[in-house]
Amino acid sequence: MTASTRRTFLAAAGVSATAARAGAAGAQRIRLGGPIFLKSDDPRELAGEHRRLGYSAAYCPNAKVEDAARVREIEKAFAAENVVIAEVGAWKNMLDPDPETRRANLNYVIQRMALAEAVGARCCVDIAGSYNPKVWYGPDPRNLSREFFDATVENCRRIIDEIKPKRTKFTIEMMGWNIPDSPDSYLKLIRAVDRKAFGVHMDVCNGINCPSKFYRSGEFITECFQKLGRWITSCHAKDLTWVVELNVHFLETVPGRGEVDYKTYLRELAKLPVDAPLMLEHLKTAEEYAEGKKYIQRVAGECGVSFA
Repeated sequence: MTASTRRTFLAAAGVSATAARAGAAGAQRIRLGGPIFLKSDDPRELAGEHRRLGYSAAYCPNAKVEDAARVREIEKAFAAENVVIAEVGAWKNMLDPDPETRRANLNYVIQRMALAEAVGARCCVDIAGSYNPKVWYGPDPRNLSREFFDATVENCRRIIDEIKPKRTKFTIEMMGWNIPDSPDSYLKLIRAVDRKAFGVHMDVCNGINCPSKFYRSGEFITECFQKLGRWITSCHAKDLTWVVELNVHFLETVPGRGEVDYKTYLRELAKLPVDAPLMLEHLKTAEEYAEGKKYIQRVAGECGVSFA
């Protein structure tokens, strides 16, 4: 392929010359992913749809760890398309105030962790939980307590020790009002859990909980990656706007419509020693996901970051 032909090909594929040079120089390539809207249970069709949309990472398709044949089929189909399973979501309150509900939720998370290990996902992800009796992820004064911290350490250890994973990590996200709520509190949690299979799922928007972080999101993102980068396994992509009221109110929105510094986010992500996926989430329609994907791809091209 001649140089001019290669430039034409890359331009047609939506790859900037800067990104091409970065890829040629051996910079880490990012894996981008998000939900898809294809109505199918066939792993081969699902994996192919991810590639058609330009994704090289995926949320785990619907499966149960007990269905070993389907798990193998998912792993094989996605590997054939070079699409990694970024995460298995657990999304249950491991600190529910009701003891029976808490026990059931923890058992569910353990099963999801087992699925992540079986399918070869980068991680199983949840939040630490909440003592709020009405909203499973909601604020509560006890969510910043030593009791909450110690219970979270115990939960993380139990999940990891139950499954003894070799291929995946158990991770929790930062939240603006629950531990861990900052890079430093996450570091403290990592040291306390003290398990090699405990990792970091990075959602920078969840950690932006005050005006200084909102206006200086690039500084906050850099701090997160400098302190937590070695443990990061997967990331979420969205954006934040400020709804003007008589108190602080940030609202999630499509990447590109808000104020999050995506140039810094993508540059820091590309520096990681592993290709931790960046997964679009919490948008409403296929059109919004396409808009967010195009924005991220454009910003990546501007700052010399390429995609797998």
